Order: sequence, then C-alpha cells, then structure tokens
Amino acid sequence: MLRSLFAGISGLRVNQTMLDVTGNNIANANTTGFKASTTVFQDTLSQMLTGASGENAARGGTNPIQIGLGVQLAATAMNVGQGSAQTTGRNTDLMISGDGFFVVRAGGEQLYTRAGAFTFDETGDLVSPGGGRVQGYALDAAGNRTGGLIDINLNSTAVTPAIGTAQMTSYSIGSDGKLIGSFDDGVNREIAQLAIADFNNPMGLQKVGETSFRESANSGAVELGVPAEGARGRIVAGALEMSNVDLAAEFTNLILAQRGFQASSRVITTSDSVLEDLVNLKR
Repeated sequence: MLRSLFAGISGLRVNQTMLDVTGNNIANANTTGFKASTTVFQDTLSQMLTGASGENAARGGTNPIQIGLGVQLAATAMNVGQGSAQTTGRNTDLMISGDGFFVVRAGGEQLYTRAGAFTFDETGDLVSPGGGRVQGYALDAAGNRTGGLIDINLNSTAVTPAIGTAQMTSYSIGSDGKLIGSFDDGVNREIAQLAIADFNNPMGLQKVGETSFRESANSGAVELGVPAEGARGRIVAGALEMSNVDLAAEFTNLILAQRGFQASSRVITTSDSVLEDLVNLKR
C-alpha cells in the first residue's frame, strides 16, 4: 500500500517541477535571446516480485513481475533553436543569424549570450545591459584579426594607432561582425571584429542569469571564432533575436502538468482511504 503513496508523491514532485519550468518559459516569452526548456521524465527503480524464467521441457518462459516505484526528473532540455527577429533600427542591437553566442566579459569570467541588446558606455566600450563588456578581436591595416580577445571599444586610436589625428564621425557593424568607423579624413577603417563562440553541445551550457550562459563539463570546450566562420552565424545589425518560447505549446504543457498533479494527488487520497478502511477492520 505504501508503494502507491510514494509513487503519488513522486508524481506531485515532478509535475510541480514541470509547472515551474513552464511558468518560467511563459514569464520569459518576451525576453530577448531567451531559450525555452522542457522537462523530461523517467520512471524510478521497479520492485522485482518474480524474476523472468527461460523455457524448459516442462513449460515455456515467463516474464518478470515488477511494480514501479514512481517517477523522477531525467532532465530539463534547453531548446537552442533560433528565435524570431525583431527589427529595432539601433546600430548596436545585434542578432546572430545561425549558430553561436556573443562573448561577454563580466564579473571576472567569460560568459556567452544570444541577447544582443548592446550599447556603448561612457568610455566607448560595447556593453550588455548588465555592464558586461563585449569581446572581439583587434584588426590590422589589412582587416585581419590579431592577438587574443579584447574589449570592443570605439576609441579606435587605442586599437589602431596608425589612424593618427583623424576623428571618427560615424560607425557601423557589418554582417561579418566588423566595426567600421567613418573618419573625417574621408576614409572608412575596420576597427575591431566581434568574437562568436560555439560549442559541441550548446544544450549543456549552464544558465547564469541575465540571459547568459557559462561553459559546463558537458558543453564541450568553447571554440572561438568570428561571424560566418565555419558553422557560426552571421550578424544582423539593427535587430534582436526574440525568445523562442512557443506559447501554444507552453499552455498545453500547463494543462498536462496540472492534470498530472491532480491525478497524483488522487492516488494519494485513494491510498489514504484504503489505509483508513484497513485500520477500521477491527472496529
């Protein structure tokens, strides 16, 4: 009798988790760059009452008799599919069309995000809404990247001293991620290029808040590059990638989680009623 109680409790627990995940998805339906998650259930160990037996001269084989002990959460699987594009017209709003993540330096560590709502701060650094500095590469006079990652900065003289006294009048970001400055001497110069990170298993990334991710033991090592290099996507300036939450699917999941919770609670109340009848047998 206690097996049914424990199975019902496990059902309450996992369906509550499904409600939590679904509620978080719905809450972030309009969050830039958000990736929805789904819950995956699996059964727990089963109690063996009778083992299987092979056939012999007297009779044929028999199957095992087992009673399940409930359900457990197997995984929360992140959907890394592309979200829809929202045109904003702001030069610093960036979207990756394809695979990859922007690289951001924040809190002394390297994080990754699909949310490209960037802006330049008072020092000229390209930053995320939370203040993380967007990473990229310095470019030489031929437009080739040099060295390791740097903070993307509009102060081009710090990156390309050869510019001299020319002053920047405007800038743009191309589909290849290159920050191109227009100067008052009439020359357009490539200042820096955005870095794009890729992983063998992006579903294995760890969420750390602010729509950012951290490398984990199962995501694979980060593979850094630039837009349109290898399998990495291209940059769309003046647009943002919206959440990939499917509200119709999420409301369906709400119903499933609710009914699963109700059914599990009914198992508990029914088991309690049977136990009560058992206790009353001697009265």
